[in-house]
Amino acid sequence: MSAVAWIAVVSLSAWVWLLLGQGFFWRTDQRLPDRPEPVRWPSVAVVVPARNEAAMLPVSLPSLLAQDYPGAAEVFLADDCSDDGTGELARALSDRCGGLPLTVVVPGEPEPGWTGKLWALRHGIAAARRRNPEFLLLTDADIAHEPDSLRELVRAAGAGGPDGEGLDLVSQMARLRVASAWERLVVPAFVYFFGQLYPFRWVNRKGARTAAAAGGCVLLRTRAAERARIPESIRQAVIDDVSLARAVQRSGGRIWLGLADRVDSVRPYPGLADLWRMVSRSAYAQLRHSPPLLAATVAGLLLVYAVPPVALVAGLVRGDPAAAWAGGAAWAVMAGTYMPVLGYYRQSLWLAPLLPFTAVLYLLMTIDSAVQHRRGRGAAWKGRTYARPEAAPEQ
Repeated sequence: MSAVAWIAVVSLSAWVWLLLGQGFFWRTDQRLPDRPEPVRWPSVAVVVPARNEAAMLPVSLPSLLAQDYPGAAEVFLADDCSDDGTGELARALSDRCGGLPLTVVVPGEPEPGWTGKLWALRHGIAAARRRNPEFLLLTDADIAHEPDSLRELVRAAGAGGPDGEGLDLVSQMARLRVASAWERLVVPAFVYFFGQLYPFRWVNRKGARTAAAAGGCVLLRTRAAERARIPESIRQAVIDDVSLARAVQRSGGRIWLGLADRVDSVRPYPGLADLWRMVSRSAYAQLRHSPPLLAATVAGLLLVYAVPPVALVAGLVRGDPAAAWAGGAAWAVMAGTYMPVLGYYRQSLWLAPLLPFTAVLYLLMTIDSAVQHRRGRGAAWKGRTYARPEAAPEQ
């Protein structure tokens, strides 16, 4: 066989392994565990870190204040040095909408060694702990919840499952907005790639070694947060959701991650530039700022995603049936594994064959993330830049 055919066969082999051996990452059936309602509904504090979120709060905050929860619950919004009236707007929305009580906390600029979001979470959680809640719901300011979202999260976390144990962390990946053409092309792939890195089934197994969470919606037992020293133990983390899940798991907690039916992100990413910034700000941090890992990622993505269509076209043009067959088969498996995520997002299945193009876009975003880091810009977000974190001193 030709060299192109051999490379295509390797790519096809990789896809067969991904299809069967990577925790069935492509399936979308990991939803909230169906558990009995608790005899007594535990108290919950909802903590919302917010920086310049005046555009999002009119949609997201009323959905939290309107939670139909049978137990005691209140909302704590940590205003992270906003200059757009985020805190004042939150108070006005609370006065207008009623519902759960709202407390606005203003923590000030973060101390050295803290990312802004985790600094805000620290102060929001500290204020919430004065009420001694049994659970903390950590949710972003651009996340809208259906009225029964909190009830269902707590029910899923409680005892009564088949193993007789409850969960210390329950996280749902919010359904991201998919409206513009670029969102349709890029957003479902974001969830697909995340699941490929952190297969939900592996995360959810008892005694699992894989840990991940989706930071937009994390229900956390307060005692598990204290045991894992959240957020102090992860205060420098740029990818804070995965770091949080790892800290809880390492401290003996049991975690769960799945797709959401009642939780939606309302933040728009209408253009490619918006999506590019969203991905590139943390892509190199995901690779631990390692040039060897970056090189391996580039080679792996090209082999797995770019080779199949290139081999198919090259095989047809050059009369190389082995290359065409292997490339076409790999491309077909790739598209087939992408279809469930497209279905979850109610998108046309005709987008599935475009996944190689989307993967190359993500590859370029990752390279750009590394370039920005080398230029000293690190992970830039809302006016702050986070360079490569060094080991944080113990307190």
